Amino acid sequence: MTYATDRIHEEIAYIAYHFHWSLEEILDLEHRDRRRYTERIAALVTRAASGEG
Repeated sequence: MTYATDRIHEEIAYIAYHFHWSLEEILDLEHRDRRRYTERIAALVTRAASGEG
């Protein structure tokens, strides 16, 4: 199964924007770990936007 290039770029941009990691650091992550980071960032953003935490 091929992972869509647009989706990879979206994940890279999302992690880089929030964590300020380099492209190389992000690309070194396994796909599963990169997805996990994007999910955790999204949860943090949602919580911050709702005024929790």
